[in-house]
Amino acid sequence: MADFPPYPSGLRLAGRRVVVVGGGHVAQRRVPALIAAGAIVEVVSPQVTPALEGLAGAGEIAWTRRPFEPTDLDGAWYAIAATDSSQVNQDVSEAAEERRVFCVRSDDAPAATAWTPAVGRHAGVTVAVLGNRDPRRSAAVRDEIVEGLREGTIASRHHRDRVAGVTLVGGGPGDPELMSVAGRRALMEADVVVADRLAPRELLSELPADVELIDVAKLPRGRSAQQEEINRVIVEQALAGRSVVRFKGGDNFVFGRGYEEVLACREAGVPVTVVPGLTSPVAVPAVAGIPVTHRGVAHEFTVISGHLPPGHPESLTNWAAVAGLAGTLVLMMAVENAPAIAAALLDGGRLAETPVAVVCDGTMPTQRTVLATLGTLADRLAEESVRPPAIIVVGEVVRVAHPDAY
Repeated sequence: MADFPPYPSGLRLAGRRVVVVGGGHVAQRRVPALIAAGAIVEVVSPQVTPALEGLAGAGEIAWTRRPFEPTDLDGAWYAIAATDSSQVNQDVSEAAEERRVFCVRSDDAPAATAWTPAVGRHAGVTVAVLGNRDPRRSAAVRDEIVEGLREGTIASRHHRDRVAGVTLVGGGPGDPELMSVAGRRALMEADVVVADRLAPRELLSELPADVELIDVAKLPRGRSAQQEEINRVIVEQALAGRSVVRFKGGDNFVFGRGYEEVLACREAGVPVTVVPGLTSPVAVPAVAGIPVTHRGVAHEFTVISGHLPPGHPESLTNWAAVAGLAGTLVLMMAVENAPAIAAALLDGGRLAETPVAVVCDGTMPTQRTVLATLGTLADRLAEESVRPPAIIVVGEVVRVAHPDAY
């Protein structure tokens, strides 16, 4: 027989009988997908794996506990020959051919009348790949397609269910590879992306050509005025019937003023959802090899914004109380005020020898770590010309990560 290519077709097996001959690991891999398709599954085998026995005990499949007989395929719509015996698989194949039942063979694909594709699903789309009987190639292609569907890099945005509203997307600490799948998908499905300077810039170049990009870093200066304008923009765009993504670095709810945007949307009656981002005060030290907690060293960590110096009338931080904490201290937006913060911690009782790590440009190609102590921090920042953005970690976990430096 000529080696013709297979004719692809989607089988609707719900409520239809499928017979799997064999109870080993191949059958164990095939059965869950059949159950998910709604098939009435019967496994024929003297013995089965514990997983299949569990499914039979739970009533999810039927188990005929004996060797295969041709009449087992009477009334079947589909069959899978998955034993470790070529002869038994051949018997199953011949019985299926006599009954005009399509049959998959795990041992000899060319002798079968059907092949099992590598299958993936996303958002109502089923992807099935047949790689010329090369299962590894099929799985690799399947994975790439499904990943593209999840991230929104393939398939038309206009064929998806889209709802006017705002989605707050956290971009993570900077490296686009650390962006969540849900965040990437939201970006690719948006009509408008409202981004600031700390959002991963590389991802913006991947946006479809018809997506409007609003760079809020160019809005009028002044934190309060700028935030009010951002709120106005995202609400206005959503009320115009557009799908809006507010794209920020890190996580929207960790010193990101994201909840102010949520409140603005709610007040305007605009639907709003949140896709959290990988938060920088945990992720950046981790990428730099510094744990924020460690057994027997630090059982707690505190994250504080250092954008205001100690003693500032608008500061809500009690630095004397912070100095008395035993765990790790993680400072964000604190490069400019780090010398004053270190002095406040020393005044509050922290030891001058307390290890400090300053992780600059975390997760980016220019990432570097500057080591210091509370007593030397001000000088080390000046010596190394440290500029924002940087995460400052204070505590004994720095010594754990860099034992030779202290």
